[in-house]
Amino acid sequence: MKKKLLFVINTLGRAGAEMAMLELMRRLPQEEYEISLYVILGQGELVRELPGHVKVLNRRYRDTSVLSEHGRSHIQKTVVRCFFHNGKWFRKLFHLVLIACDMAKRRNLQFDKLFWRILSDGGEYPKEEYDLAIAYLEGGATYFTADHVKAKKKAAFVHIDYGNAGYSRKTDLDCYAAYDRIFAVSEEVRDNFLHVYPEWEGKMGVFHNIINRERILALAARRGGFSDSFDGLRLLTVGRLTRQKAYDIAVEVMKRIKEAGYRARWYVLGEGDQREALEKQIKSLGLERDFKLLGAVDNPYPYYKECDIYVHATRFEGKSIAIQEAQILGCPIVASDCNGNREQIEDGVDGVLCGFSTEGISKSIILLMEDEGKRKRLGEAAAGKQLENEQEMQMLLDLL
Repeated sequence: MKKKLLFVINTLGRAGAEMAMLELMRRLPQEEYEISLYVILGQGELVRELPGHVKVLNRRYRDTSVLSEHGRSHIQKTVVRCFFHNGKWFRKLFHLVLIACDMAKRRNLQFDKLFWRILSDGGEYPKEEYDLAIAYLEGGATYFTADHVKAKKKAAFVHIDYGNAGYSRKTDLDCYAAYDRIFAVSEEVRDNFLHVYPEWEGKMGVFHNIINRERILALAARRGGFSDSFDGLRLLTVGRLTRQKAYDIAVEVMKRIKEAGYRARWYVLGEGDQREALEKQIKSLGLERDFKLLGAVDNPYPYYKECDIYVHATRFEGKSIAIQEAQILGCPIVASDCNGNREQIEDGVDGVLCGFSTEGISKSIILLMEDEGKRKRLGEAAAGKQLENEQEMQMLLDLL
């Protein structure tokens, strides 16, 4: 008989963890595993790319992006519906106040994490028991799998710098005690998680994101990419328009590059709640022609292939799929020297690590813009990196 696997994730938006989960699902032989999926928010455009044998458990599902204006409006309705679904109103309200007070005390109020308990407790609880349940993201997916899923074994994935991302022991309510294994996507992610939860060291393992190199190269060869006629140097960043990704700093960097007289244009692929603020900042600095917010695209890989420098100057990271994609496609990379990024890039060998400041980022980009030979060497070294490790799949399946 087939083993029954359940994956739980917060959304199916076009983001790194979601895409890594889809690749993991593709590699699980369907003749051996019956795979189900529950999406906490019941929303996201990547549902169109799910393998055909994966069963979505959500009775309500929308394929709209969680980052679009329409998508954010739908999220608000989902939160309200989940508050009243399944009862437990006082419990949900108590958790909401508890989490809000904890975030305020730490001066780290993050609305996207404030409602995970409501969404978890107000979700659609699966009735059957699974051989293995996998919470593929922190927050809602982890809480839901711990509290409301029946499974012989449970595994949780951690993708981010846990403390910097706004999570704490109070917000989690000891949910990780329910898990047999906890997988971090990098060594630094593991160390940061254990700083919060030292008692779970014996459960921890490192499970690197699975990337399909051949698929990325094939998609990069398709038609697409930049459609303007700009003939200067193209900078590219791929990622959600959120505070973590530090686009507010990137806009300031672009202003410095322009004032220094360089012919360059910065393009961003992604959507998010920072778009309006960024558009105002771009306009106030007169950078409408120089810093382009292109939105989310179905196939970003031709853009990687055509750019001159890939920039990933984030405030913090777990393990960036965007950096891995840029490496596969041979991009010279400038990234901030922060958790996550420094584990993926060897400074001066296959990329450049810079200080997280307007001055540090702009200086590194300008130095690379001025040295075509170095760009070529870094890109070739990045393309030659070994990014996959098949033995990690066995760590997960060993739980069965």
